[in-house]
Amino acid sequence: MGDMDPHIFAVAEEAYKQMARDERNQSIIVSGESGAGKTVSAKYAMRYFATVSGSASEANVEEKVLASNPIMESIGNAKTTRNDNSSRFGKYIEIGFDKRYRIIGANMRTYLLEKSRVVFQVILIQSYNIVATQSLCMCVFSLTGNANYFYYTKQGGSAVIDGVDDAKEMVNTRQACTLLGISDSYQMGIFRILAGILHLGNVEFASRDSDSCVIPPKHEPLNIFCDLMGVEYEEMAHWLCHRKLATATETYIKPISKLHAINARDALAKHIYANLFNWIVDHVNKALHATVKQHSFIGVLDIYGFETFEINSFEQFCINYANEKLQQQFNMHVFKLEQEEYMKEQIPWTLIDFYDNQPCINLIEAKMGILDLLDEECKMPKGSDDTWAQKLYNTHLNKCALFEKPRMSNKAFIIKHFADKVEYQCEGFLEKNKDTVYEEQFKVLKSSKFKLLPELFQDEEKAISPTSATPSGRVPLSRTPVKPAKARPGQASKEHKKTVGHQFRNSLHLLMETLNATTPHYVRCIKPNDFKFPFTFDEKRAVQQLRACGVLETIRISAAGFPSRWTYQEFFSRYRVLMKQRDVLGDRKQTCKNVLEKLILDKDKYQFGKTKIFFRAGQVAYLEKIRADKLRAACIRIQKTIRGWLMRKKYVRMRKAAITIQRHVRGYQARCYANFLRRTRAAITIQKFQRMYVVRRRYQCMRAATIALQALLRGYMARNKYQMMLREHKSIIIQKHVRGWLARVHYHRTLKAIVYLQCCYRRMMAKRELKKLKIEARSVERYKKLHIGLENKIMQLQRKIDEQNKEYKSLMEKLSNLEITYSTETEKLRNDVERLRMSEEEAKNATNRVLSLQEEIAKLRKELHQTQSEKKTIEEWADKYKHETEQLVSELKEQNTLLKTEKEDLNRRIHEQAREITETMEKKLVEETKQLELDLNDERLRYQNLLNEFSRLEERYDDLKDEMNLMSIPKPGHKRTDSTHSSNESEYTFSSEITEAEDLPVRMEEPSEKKAPLDMSLFLKLQKRVTELEQEKQSLQDELDRKEEQALRAKAKEEERPPMRGAELEYESLKRQELESENKKLKNELNELQKALTETRSPEVTAPGAPAYRVLLDQLTSVSEELEVRKEEVLILRSQLVSQKEAIQPKNTMTDATILLEDVQKMKDKGEIAQAYIGLKETNRQSPQDYHMLNEDGELWLVYEGLKQANRLLESQLQSQKKSHENELESLRGEIQSLKEENNRQQQLLAQNLQLPPEARIEASLQHEITRLTNENLFYEELYADDPKKYQLYRISLYKRMIDLMEQLEKQDKTVRKLKKQLKVFAKKIGELEVGQMENISPGQIIDEPIRPVNIPRKEKDFQGMLEYKKEDEQKLVKNLILELKPRGVAVNLIPGLPAYILFMCVRHADYLNDDQKVRSLLTSTINGIKKVLKKRGDDFETVSFWLSNTCRFLHCLKQYSGEEGFMKHNTPRQNEHCLTNFDLAEYRQVLSDLAIQIYQQLVRVLENILQPMIVSGMLEHETIQGVSGVKPTGLRKRTSSIADEGTYTLDSIIRQLNSFHSVMCQHGMDPELIKQVVKQMFYIIGAVTLNNLLLRKDMCSWSKGMQIRYNVSQLEEWLRDKNLMNSGAKETLEPLIQAAQLLQVKKKTDEDAEAICSMCNALTTAQIVKVLNLYTPVNEFEERVLVSFIRTIQMRLRDRKDSPQLLMDAKHIFPVTFPFNPSSLALETIQIPASLGLGFISRV
Repeated sequence: MGDMDPHIFAVAEEAYKQMARDERNQSIIVSGESGAGKTVSAKYAMRYFATVSGSASEANVEEKVLASNPIMESIGNAKTTRNDNSSRFGKYIEIGFDKRYRIIGANMRTYLLEKSRVVFQVILIQSYNIVATQSLCMCVFSLTGNANYFYYTKQGGSAVIDGVDDAKEMVNTRQACTLLGISDSYQMGIFRILAGILHLGNVEFASRDSDSCVIPPKHEPLNIFCDLMGVEYEEMAHWLCHRKLATATETYIKPISKLHAINARDALAKHIYANLFNWIVDHVNKALHATVKQHSFIGVLDIYGFETFEINSFEQFCINYANEKLQQQFNMHVFKLEQEEYMKEQIPWTLIDFYDNQPCINLIEAKMGILDLLDEECKMPKGSDDTWAQKLYNTHLNKCALFEKPRMSNKAFIIKHFADKVEYQCEGFLEKNKDTVYEEQFKVLKSSKFKLLPELFQDEEKAISPTSATPSGRVPLSRTPVKPAKARPGQASKEHKKTVGHQFRNSLHLLMETLNATTPHYVRCIKPNDFKFPFTFDEKRAVQQLRACGVLETIRISAAGFPSRWTYQEFFSRYRVLMKQRDVLGDRKQTCKNVLEKLILDKDKYQFGKTKIFFRAGQVAYLEKIRADKLRAACIRIQKTIRGWLMRKKYVRMRKAAITIQRHVRGYQARCYANFLRRTRAAITIQKFQRMYVVRRRYQCMRAATIALQALLRGYMARNKYQMMLREHKSIIIQKHVRGWLARVHYHRTLKAIVYLQCCYRRMMAKRELKKLKIEARSVERYKKLHIGLENKIMQLQRKIDEQNKEYKSLMEKLSNLEITYSTETEKLRNDVERLRMSEEEAKNATNRVLSLQEEIAKLRKELHQTQSEKKTIEEWADKYKHETEQLVSELKEQNTLLKTEKEDLNRRIHEQAREITETMEKKLVEETKQLELDLNDERLRYQNLLNEFSRLEERYDDLKDEMNLMSIPKPGHKRTDSTHSSNESEYTFSSEITEAEDLPVRMEEPSEKKAPLDMSLFLKLQKRVTELEQEKQSLQDELDRKEEQALRAKAKEEERPPMRGAELEYESLKRQELESENKKLKNELNELQKALTETRSPEVTAPGAPAYRVLLDQLTSVSEELEVRKEEVLILRSQLVSQKEAIQPKNTMTDATILLEDVQKMKDKGEIAQAYIGLKETNRQSPQDYHMLNEDGELWLVYEGLKQANRLLESQLQSQKKSHENELESLRGEIQSLKEENNRQQQLLAQNLQLPPEARIEASLQHEITRLTNENLFYEELYADDPKKYQLYRISLYKRMIDLMEQLEKQDKTVRKLKKQLKVFAKKIGELEVGQMENISPGQIIDEPIRPVNIPRKEKDFQGMLEYKKEDEQKLVKNLILELKPRGVAVNLIPGLPAYILFMCVRHADYLNDDQKVRSLLTSTINGIKKVLKKRGDDFETVSFWLSNTCRFLHCLKQYSGEEGFMKHNTPRQNEHCLTNFDLAEYRQVLSDLAIQIYQQLVRVLENILQPMIVSGMLEHETIQGVSGVKPTGLRKRTSSIADEGTYTLDSIIRQLNSFHSVMCQHGMDPELIKQVVKQMFYIIGAVTLNNLLLRKDMCSWSKGMQIRYNVSQLEEWLRDKNLMNSGAKETLEPLIQAAQLLQVKKKTDEDAEAICSMCNALTTAQIVKVLNLYTPVNEFEERVLVSFIRTIQMRLRDRKDSPQLLMDAKHIFPVTFPFNPSSLALETIQIPASLGLGFISRV
């Protein structure tokens, strides 16, 4: 369409395509004279955009955009002499589009509404459309009259426009208002304000004198205006005729003249209309506001055209000024670009000058220009239009060629605009530029009861200054500020309101900036004639407009130059039909040149540019003619071919019809035959089912009879079996009770004897203590102790005396105060007595005066009678007046009360309606937002559940794939490893070798010559280790020999000494247990070897790296551990030999023996044992005094005899233990001998193995180890065959020893790994130093001079935040950074998220190299590596938390450095430089987000597994507040006590676990929002599990347990406060549990209680509430069981509640997780890679 004739749709299409193609904002500038069709063109352009693009939502935004036109035309357009629908304001509409270029909203800016048209029009000019058609709405306000009735609408003559239906236009306007969200009430309010403006124009003033005026009383137009506006009549009438003058000290009210009053009235009307206009524009913009982010926009500028009337005022001056600015923009854009095009294409061209109207613009807006002088004159105290005109003449006349003065006037000036000369009248310029309205009139309007009117002025106060731009670079709506309603003192002098001209100039500057920032498209509207006649074209007028618009210069440039132009590709595509196949070359440019040389012989008719071909006028038409001829010939040939094809088509169709008829006839015959066959088959089927029915009935009868017989027989047999089992059960019960009675009798007898012995012993000890106390009582120390008590009593008495002294002092002070008060009172009484005496003397003198006074009283009485009579008359008249006034006041009061009641009723109704409306709207809004949030959470939950299911299936697929790989791999062979690897590899290295076997077949097939050196070095290491073991065994052998000699010497002495102590026997038992644990470990190792050999019976099994080979290495390490154990046994035997030398006293008591036994168990060194034995011997040594004391008291003799018997028993036990010890000693000697033999055999075996080849060596060593372990195991089985308990203890101790050894092995592995890493770092540093030394030394110095270490300083680099690695090191990177990384070391020592930063820096380097394969491979390996780690160590909370934090950080890094504007807001300039440049990783961000969701779900599962066993014990069973639960309910006392035993969990355990989780997550640097979501999930699990167990346990449903639960919940809430996690939503998840605890504590009797429960338990379902009430069990006396009637009442009240019938909460529910964007402030170039990570192959860039 852009290639056709000029059309508004073509311009709109071009703008839309350029916006989509160039991704740049566009503007369509519609310009022309008034009445040329600018508004209609803008409407068609907007209609095109609305039709082509459509809206991005279901809100029909395009309809709203189009609906804004009738509204703006009605309030901003009016009839003029040149145009029936002239725009009296400028507007710029931005139509916003999304990324798919669909309309999402719009925004409108307005410029300079012509407010004077409201109050004044010349002949044949109307007011605004909405005002001129206001008579249609008069019926709404019960008014009569038409447009001629109002002063404001009858000035222009007829209010009717031919061909315009006002009623229809009003209906369209109201429909548009409804579509844009302006309700009917607001529409009626708008009409009400417009009607008020019209009536305000009819207000008349009467002059009282030259300086004052007055409004006639009860003036109907003003009365109607006040009723419509809701203001007081008296106030408005007063302030229309007066004004307030404020000085520094006082305020004056001054009357104004009639002329000033009329001007104030008109100013008020204009201002009300302007504010209404701005209010409607604001509401339209709110309705068109885009709810989503705007990607681009197209602006349509419809601004007033160039105007010139008979009387041109301030409005026409601003309009023509705006057109000058737009024309200048057009000239600079069009002419400059046209000539720049020729220069850019390097075509010979002579520049052509064009008309520049910049001098006219400078005349208006430059310094000391017209606007500047106008603003300066407005600031002058006595400035006027005349003085301003004189300033203009003095400044610009005869100095500027564009400024002239009329001949016959001194109050006008002429400006030569680009279109025409315009004469402006200076009258009214200052007043319109100031645009002032009296404050008092605004105060009256703001106090209006009509709610829409104050809104207009509130919006005015909040209006933004037009000079300030919004953050998006857009210009806000242009508003005309008014004089403030109430200004602060001194404000007017400090802050001056900006004038209308200043505001308009700023708005135009911002509009120019917006247009220059977009790609402009121009629409020049040409007016055919000045008389508004149809089908009449004035050529002179059109040429004048074309010349004024600069179109003729454009045509001149096109005619002189090359108006037609094609790109080479476009020319080739268009005229390809004129070329032959041989003319087409690979170079399009050369092809076009060759063709043009053949077609156009005159080379001056065209020019070749760099990218385009330029043609003179007429050449394109010549080419088109040639092309049309060529196409016509081709068309004839195509027609010939098509017609032949049509005839063939007709023949084929006829043949096909004949075949179809034949097919249908044959089909009919076939169907008849098929029907016959179908009936025959149906008959056979009926017979079959009939016969089957008869046979089945017979079978069912037989089957029922058989089942009845079987049931009777089986019942009889079951009853017999039940009776027999019942008899056996009862006999067992009888036997149980009898055996129990016998055991209890025996136990009671034994217990009684033991108690008797204890009593005797304790009595003896008590008597001893008594004697000691008697001796102490006679000593001096006793008296000292007594004196200490007396001293304390003396001190207490001294304190009492001090206190009494203090009280005495206080009483003395009180007494002195009383004496002082008494003296003062006596003085007062004396003074009173003297005063009375003086009064008596005065009374005597007064009696003399009384006589004279009596005479005067008689005279006064006569005067009193006269005054009383006069008073009576006055009082009667006053009573009558008072009565009348009271009646009048009462009547006024009654009327006042009635008015007040009516007013209060109206206010109450209005408030209630407003409150109801707001409440309903708020409720709807809250419900809709909640519903949207629920839908969003459901979608997230559904997506994350699907993701969880996908991850589960993926893991299952990986497991199956691993199983298939293991089944397909024939045998795992040896794999070469780096020299840095040790033989003791981790579990992961072995598993990775097996899984990578199929990926690396080449390595498995390497020749054996390469393996031999590695195997030989390994066996050399083993040989070295064997020699060390031999040396250790030799030292042990020497020690054992010494021990045997000591044992022989001790045995000779043992015959003379009593038996050993219990401590030695205990050591013997410990040694035996250790030997048993060793045997158990050896058996387990033997089983592992047997399994390894039975699974794979092939020579490859013994290859290095195989399981059997690894088991052999473990056996070698265990041999060294066995030697360590032998050393400990030697130390124990030494201690035994030392202890055998000491004598054991036969009079050890039973208690002393047990104490010694416990102490000896704790001793490990022989020195400790010897010292303990000597101390025991000294304490047991009794003095002769003890025997004397024993003989002295006859009562202790029985005790002594009992102790003698106990000692005899102990001696017999010691003798039996001595025998067992000798047997064990013999067995140990045998074991020592066998170890000697075993050592010799191993030495021989190693010597033989070293002579064999590598595979034979391993097989032989394995065979020997198997035989050794088998023999040893058989030996221990035979040894403990008679005593299974000992064998069981031996196995248990062996298992414990094995666990300890495994732990030690893990610790050793960790230390070995650390040492290896340190060794690598040191080796690397040494290598770097050696390289530096070799670089600085010449070859001659290497031979002659000794090598010295040289320290080479490195230069500091400017790092770019990237890490470089080789492609082959990718697996090593993933292995060191992900697979083998320990989270604890990273979290404690390094910065959080370091692995994520390292991986992203590697991705940045791959992006910098533009290597998509490397980026894809690294991201895929990273994701797979994280999955492997989580699959292997998924039960470890630290691991899962660590990788969740790093995955989120990696995701944030990809977003932060993606280059998208939404993620770059918080970046530093340096970070913006680090953004990815070549790849868009949005898809990988989604994959990482899914992976983070999977890790989060795994983290929740780990949390649940850890917290699950703690919750019930800590929240329900454990009593945090001791003693609250009291007695348990009856029937439930056999359950476990609520007091926590050892091993149970408490609330403190849960809080400690929560602290552990929180600290781990914080150490790993997890996002705070993610921590809140994890805490919320933890608290939900706690609440759900606790509530489910509460609903299933009757013993927990009591008042005391509810109190306990509430206390526990408060502790959890306190934990949330301490961690600042109250806003995480975790507290809300505990709401069901809190309400259940409250339900256990509230009263449950009356209907009020039921109502309270229903309103309180809104988080519990009906089933849960009823279940808790049914399970409620009273514990104390003041509690009562809940009645059934009360539960039914609850059910009846809750029957309307729509909740889930499910009783238990879903404890497995996982809330949907979100990952809010959290940018990092860490600079990538500052990150250092620690050496402990083993990433030396990575270098910083």
